[in-house]
Order: sequence, then structure tokens, then C-alpha cells
Amino acid sequence: MSFTYFIFALPAMIFALWAQWMVKSNFEKWSRVPSAQRLSGVDVARVLMRNEGLEHVQVERIGGMLTDHYDPQGKVMRLSEGSTQPSVAAMAIVAHELGHAAQDKEGYVWLRARAGIVGVANIGSQLGTLLFFAGLMLSTFTRGGLGYTVAIMGVVLFSAAVAFTLVTLPVEFNASARAKEMLMRNGLVTVEEAQGVNAMLNAAALTYVAAAAQAVAQLLYFISLLSGRRN
Repeated sequence: MSFTYFIFALPAMIFALWAQWMVKSNFEKWSRVPSAQRLSGVDVARVLMRNEGLEHVQVERIGGMLTDHYDPQGKVMRLSEGSTQPSVAAMAIVAHELGHAAQDKEGYVWLRARAGIVGVANIGSQLGTLLFFAGLMLSTFTRGGLGYTVAIMGVVLFSAAVAFTLVTLPVEFNASARAKEMLMRNGLVTVEEAQGVNAMLNAAALTYVAAAAQAVAQLLYFISLLSGRRN
């Protein structure tokens, strides 16, 4: 890898590592703090689904740690083992995923936008990079603008993956805001627990910002290589 790559990528990589550390450390801290009402994550889910009009959502278990997610197609919230415990961390995670369910129910515009580009984004993240470097190699060994054109196609495809990470930001921030409101509205958190919920959700938000920063940094690196090759 070139020195130019590290100029673009290193700050975003460091940020991503810090964000992951923040999530892990906050989860470890607040998963050891039991909820005042001794409600498990599943109990919290039941209360919120009943009171927030989300009883159509199914709850399933999933393996791994911090693998929790909401599936808008199946209307299913999948919870990992750590999120089923009676802890402040579990409350934060469950409420966040149900925030996505609330978005889905009302047709939240950014969630719909993300769902609309997820297919091309998945293709762009893999095929875009492949086409870009194939185009650069082709331009080295052949004359004419074919290689440059292929590389541009790669950049355009990869841009869809970058757009996905950017659209994800308002989706995740909004889900966290909804989570905090739902927990407070239903009287499930004390003042101290609210601080833990905020810490958990703010740390999680950093990981999405870091993912967007890494994607943008890689796109800028591609553009810089393309510009230099063109010159």
C-alpha cells in the first residue's frame, strides 16, 4: 500500500478503533449495572411493544455479542444473549432496535431511502473496488481511455456504498433518540440509568460515524489515484 493510502485511511482507521473500544467498554460497564426494576431485555421489549403500538414485532434470539438488529422485512427484532439480561445496557440496545421498528411502522423517510439503496450499495462495495483497480491496471498496459472508463465505473459503484453509510447516520441517530424517549415515557429508567443509556447509544453512534468516515476516506483515495493517473 502506498503512503498516500495511509494519509487518507489512517485517521479514519484510528477513529474506528476508538469507536469500537468505546462501545465495548461502555457495554462491559453498563451490562454489569442491573436495571432498578430488575427487568430483562425481553421484559423491556414487551413493555415497549405493548405501550408503543409495536406488538406486531416478533422477538428472536441470535448468537454472538452485540449482533442485535431489527429486520424490517420480517418485522423481527433479533437479540443477542447480552441484550436479554436485566441490565442498563440491555435496555438501551432493546429500545434502540425498537426505535427502528417504530421508524419502519411510520415509514421513516431515511429508513426507506436506506432500504432503497442497500442492494446497489452491497454490489458497489465489492464490485466497485474490483472495477476500480482493474481499470487502473488496464490503463497501465493498454492505450486509450478504456481503463480510465472502467476505473470511473468502479468509483461510481463504490459511491453507492459510501452513500449507504451516510444515509445510515440519520437512521441510527433517530432510532437512538426514539429509544431514549420511549424509555423515559414508559418510566423504565431512573436518572442514573438514563445516563447509562445515553453513554451506550452515543458510543454506538460513533461506530456508524466511523464507518462513514472510512468509506469517504477510501472514496477520496480512489479519486486521488484516478486524478493522478489522468494527469
